[in-house]
Amino acid sequence: MAAPVRVSARELAESVPDPEMPMLTLADLGVVRNVEVNADGSVIVTITPTYSGCPAIATMRADIEHRLTRHGYCDVRVDTTLTPPWSSDWISEAGRRKLREAGYSTPGPAPLRTNGPVPLTLTTRSRALTCPQCGSPSTELISEFGATLCKAHYRCTACLEPFDHVKEI
Repeated sequence: MAAPVRVSARELAESVPDPEMPMLTLADLGVVRNVEVNADGSVIVTITPTYSGCPAIATMRADIEHRLTRHGYCDVRVDTTLTPPWSSDWISEAGRRKLREAGYSTPGPAPLRTNGPVPLTLTTRSRALTCPQCGSPSTELISEFGATLCKAHYRCTACLEPFDHVKEI
């Protein structure tokens, strides 16, 4: 009988669902930055949260550790890095498709980052969106913050359906 094939640590870490949008994996979101398996079998996974204060980061870490230990990796550490900061541009095409299929409006290109101070703006950023339900461009912002920090809440003025938009970061 052949020995069971061990799933790679990278595949396991990347297959963990996002706790806030479970239709996406951490690979779909681009959150998993690196997976190292050392000679002694220990694993170090490096992740970048979508926001530096993301409340789901502890759950992501625990889910990665649990998935890896359940598959035979005994010594697992999950590190967090904020450099470079996560960008919505890191969401894969598969992730964007899954978001659309779940009724979300997907982010456009992330704003260009520059060195130096971050400009203070007291208004919301204007977005040209289409309704993920009917395709109408007639939408209105309800709240810049939806159920999570990474989403804004909108309403289509044509079909009147509410929807979340994953923000460009």
